[in-house]
Amino acid sequence: MQAEDLQRLVTVTMPYGKYQGRLIADLPGAYLAWFARKGFPPGELGRLLALMLELDHNGLKPLLDPLRKP
Repeated sequence: MQAEDLQRLVTVTMPYGKYQGRLIADLPGAYLAWFARKGFPPGELGRLLALMLELDHNGLKPLLDPLRKP
């Protein structure tokens, strides 16, 4: 993980699927867990989804609140 990854979680949106257009940081935990079971997509998107799953699973989502723009 790089420091910029946390900022990307609150700026990058899901490009496809049921939650298209939603910020990665706002994706439901069940959806992230589904990706973990089925396989994360390759590249940056998969890396960000895996990071968000870790934050969500460990109850660390509030760490992203200061990074959100008003």
